[in-house]
Amino acid sequence: MFKSLTSRIAAVGIMVAIALFALILAIVDASRQSRESFQWVMHSSQLIQAMEETMAGLRDAESGQRGYVLTQNPGFAQSFDRRIEDARQSYAKLYELTKDNPAQSNRMREFGTLLEERIELMHTPLQMARQNAFSEARAMVTEGRGHETMNALVLLAQDFLNEEEQLRDRRIMAAERRLAWGRGLALFGGPLIALITLLLSAMVIRGIRYPTRMLNGAMSRFGQGELDARVPEQMGSREFDRLAHGYNAMAEKLEMTVAAQERSKGELRRVHDELLSSSQTLKERGEVIELLGAMSHRMQATRTDAELAEVISIFVPRVMPGLPGVLYAYNNSRNLLVPMSVWGDPRDVGQGFPPDQCWALRRGQDHYVSGKGKDVVCEHVCGDIEAYHCEPLLASGEVIGVLYLDGILDDEARFRMNVLVENIASAMTNRRLQRDLKEQTIRDPLTGLFNRRYMEEALTLEVARASRSEVPLCVVMCDVDHFKRFNDEYGHDAGDAVLSLVASELGERFRDGDIVCRFGGEEFTIIAPGTTKEDLLRRVEDVRESVSRLSPRLRNDLLGSITMSFGISQWEPSMDRNGAELLQHADAALYRAKRDGRNRTVLHEHGPHLATG
Repeated sequence: MFKSLTSRIAAVGIMVAIALFALILAIVDASRQSRESFQWVMHSSQLIQAMEETMAGLRDAESGQRGYVLTQNPGFAQSFDRRIEDARQSYAKLYELTKDNPAQSNRMREFGTLLEERIELMHTPLQMARQNAFSEARAMVTEGRGHETMNALVLLAQDFLNEEEQLRDRRIMAAERRLAWGRGLALFGGPLIALITLLLSAMVIRGIRYPTRMLNGAMSRFGQGELDARVPEQMGSREFDRLAHGYNAMAEKLEMTVAAQERSKGELRRVHDELLSSSQTLKERGEVIELLGAMSHRMQATRTDAELAEVISIFVPRVMPGLPGVLYAYNNSRNLLVPMSVWGDPRDVGQGFPPDQCWALRRGQDHYVSGKGKDVVCEHVCGDIEAYHCEPLLASGEVIGVLYLDGILDDEARFRMNVLVENIASAMTNRRLQRDLKEQTIRDPLTGLFNRRYMEEALTLEVARASRSEVPLCVVMCDVDHFKRFNDEYGHDAGDAVLSLVASELGERFRDGDIVCRFGGEEFTIIAPGTTKEDLLRRVEDVRESVSRLSPRLRNDLLGSITMSFGISQWEPSMDRNGAELLQHADAALYRAKRDGRNRTVLHEHGPHLATG
């Protein structure tokens, strides 16, 4: 386009100026948007703080009311009035701050109505107590009036906080993205423009140096006997193009004179190489069969999936050199194939994929792509991979996994792969049978939770870990309230249905690191490493409330509501190392929860117990 050096230099200058101007505009705009985003983040934080202060004031006022009614101490009554005023002031702040958000503003109007209703319900027994009618006031307090209103307030406050926290998180993410965009522009824009400037300048200089160097180099190589030395005929200018064309025509004629001699020599070398290759192939196959035998013996002797994966990752690169890959196996739910063993450096491993994303699993036979556009590509394969091979692993007619190889397989590699797949499939089937047998010994057949035997072994290990690393360890003992009623009124099938439903809820609600076990009968035990009893109390309360919302059925008949009682204890260094004392403390807390009315959680303390519910 630009044949003269002057036009090329001018084009370089204009492009650099445009790029700098665009960079400045982009940085200014990113700064403005970031400032606006952080203002909205501060607004959300103020709303969250005001809501927390409102609920804290209401709860403190309720504590003051109860304290005055129960202890007749006037100081609690003064605390009630002060905290009610604080709650109302925080609510007024909330009401003003939410006027910009219609949905949150509507929640605040409803919250204000419930707040005043709850204050009035707390105020009535307080007034009676101030008139020395303490017995009547205590009766009203113990009746739990206003409990539903308080629950509604808590739920509404939680909905409000959840909505505002989501808004804040989205705003923070938006601000961070804009800041990152601004930093990226500043960090990479300038160097990129400088790099572009250097590249464009180098292109201008190359327009002169490149054709001269290419012609001189080709002539030198030709003079030294390289008859195939050529130069590109598009050199960037008309004069150099004509010189390149003349040189290439001369070299072509000279090369044709020696081509016949080279062809005859090449044919002789090809025959010789084929003979050597056949001999080498037989030798290599013998070595591969010996290697596969050693691999098979080790796989059959493995005791864990990790050991099996390690054997595969060590031996497969030796059997299939130069072909990185991954062995995928089904997860426990059989809805995903997850990486079990990786070797080499495959370009696309991922966390797993559904079976219908692999053409080899759909068709029940191997599927490979030898080049771009040669065949359909599996969805689990990265888009820039042009050649790969997927081989399903079959055992007794059932697919148990898939072997993925990153590259093209020749005939020899296919022979090795077929033998390799049979060995791996056999070893995986053996491991699965061993794993299923072990699982049956540690699981409760009715609930699917860990049984008491496993719980005792796990507790001993966790106590040892807590003693060694000085991390907290807690145990929860819980059971179903009035469980005998289900068996007596509806039969043992109803009791089994209730236990299965409760077990499912416990398994879903506790953390992945917690160990949920069936202790026996309607009792359950949860081992919670790495958490204090105060933190665990909040999680247990959430579980208790979720259980109370369950609706068990037996053959479409409702069995009534379920409640549970919980006892929590925390391990101390003074306790024994087998966990028996820790379990006794949790059981004592559970007994206290039962004695205090059920459907509650009690923390074991060396002094008074702390109960919620």
